[in-house]
Amino acid sequence: MIKRLQNRISESKMALPITTFYGILVWMAAGLFHEGWWIQFALFALSTYLIVELNNSNALIRIYSRMVSCSFIALWSMACFLFGDLKIAVIQTGVIACYSCLFHSYQNKSSGLTYVAALALGLASLIDIQLLFFLPVMWLLMFVYLNALNLRTWCATLLGAITPYWFLAAYAIYNGQLHLLTDPVEQMMTFAPLFQFEHLTLQQAVTIVWTILLALLGILHYLRNSHQDKIRIRQLYGCFIAVNIIAMIVFLLQPTNYTIAQMFLIINGSPLIAHFIALTNSRLTNITSIILVIITLFITAYNLWNSL
Repeated sequence: MIKRLQNRISESKMALPITTFYGILVWMAAGLFHEGWWIQFALFALSTYLIVELNNSNALIRIYSRMVSCSFIALWSMACFLFGDLKIAVIQTGVIACYSCLFHSYQNKSSGLTYVAALALGLASLIDIQLLFFLPVMWLLMFVYLNALNLRTWCATLLGAITPYWFLAAYAIYNGQLHLLTDPVEQMMTFAPLFQFEHLTLQQAVTIVWTILLALLGILHYLRNSHQDKIRIRQLYGCFIAVNIIAMIVFLLQPTNYTIAQMFLIINGSPLIAHFIALTNSRLTNITSIILVIITLFITAYNLWNSL
């Protein structure tokens, strides 16, 4: 098999250190020091570490490759105008932590793992309670792809998701601040009007459209080549594909939820585009991979320029 440029890069041990250094430079250029985004940067670093562990523990790429982590760093760096959003940084970390536990529950039906997965989601939902709408999606993944849903694990996810709210309720009652309980309920039931694309900036539109195109390319590639992976890996990628499609639908229906949709597309699209780059080796895919990298770098530069 001919090793083309895309294969040499994706299999290189230097790919992740170089991409990490690139990500740090983007953070610095976007305003890490000037804006003091230290908490956001720390959460980005933690999210990247969790992605590395997610890839390592599940062998998402059947060869030695750090392309999943590299893709995550590159795509998140492309959305550099979101760096200062502490809310999205917390939610992103919680969702990746949820995945890390959830994927270990494959054919396991461990109530402990599913409880911790839902707990991570519940903690993140304290920032945006509408994230709890991901809980039914989690049940769908557990039932269809992970073979991990039964009455015990379903109850465990419910308990995990509401555990943070038990502590919040105790704090609110003790301090007489019941609005801490009523405000999230109102927020959860408040939805923006449909199809309000006029509120999107050009930066946001360009970035999410390109992320969607990358995800679609990764999905089409994986559906054609999934037979080469083990059954477990096919099921995990099925989770990524399902959540990607749901995120696209959410964005199309409610563009005002742009940041959440963009976050889910990056998290779930990274393994798919990484699979494409690492495990194809034709002349066409080599040229395509180079073009994808160039366009991603160009959009990153464009977003940096407009964020200054």
